[in-house]
Amino acid sequence: MEKNRFTGWLEKILAWSVFLSVLLALYLALVYAPTEKTMGDIQRIFYFHVASAWIGMLAFLVVFIASICYLFTRHDKWDIYAYTSAEIGVIFTTIVLLTGPIWAKPIWGTWWTWDPRLTTTLIMWFIYIAYGKIRTSLREEEKKARLAAVFGILAFADVPVVFFAIRWWRTMHPGALVTSSGIGLAAGMRPAFFGGLLAFSLLYCYFMLLSVRIERMRAEIRALKEEILN
Repeated sequence: MEKNRFTGWLEKILAWSVFLSVLLALYLALVYAPTEKTMGDIQRIFYFHVASAWIGMLAFLVVFIASICYLFTRHDKWDIYAYTSAEIGVIFTTIVLLTGPIWAKPIWGTWWTWDPRLTTTLIMWFIYIAYGKIRTSLREEEKKARLAAVFGILAFADVPVVFFAIRWWRTMHPGALVTSSGIGLAAGMRPAFFGGLLAFSLLYCYFMLLSVRIERMRAEIRALKEEILN
């Protein structure tokens, strides 16, 4: 599938936006933000840990919505959106699971604990790994898309559990960042937090744009092969 001019410009704009926003986020997190009094510099990983967690759950929300749309319309584009967003969500959740222990070791004295938030996040990661396995284990495209859509809808049930885990159970994990009284961050830390969130949001959009185009190209190649064989 040949890129049109608009898509080409959009990719370039997004690529440069990602590059600049990541540089800004690094500066804000590592230089601009004040050092946290209790945890010290290790706290700076928070700005990327939390941002990756939020974008990961956003990606799984897109899977949920796109899966519902596919079952109602049976349009392939929704299946592509769901699949690509699931892949990207797994990447961001992997970042969460890697940065969390790095943060936890000097603070909690252990790399891992079966804390409700950590445990439900790990379960969520395995669930969406299984979603990807469904996509690769079946050959019939329509059956694969339909089964993946049903699984994508059911899989989302764990996402609210992850989000509310720190509200429902006693946990070692830090409390809710956003509450009814506002954002629980010092004023000097907020630019770093929102800078990381912006950078990861743009990165998600850029990955989606590229991944959707790749999947559409694969679909066209499959269709050409079937046409030649038939």
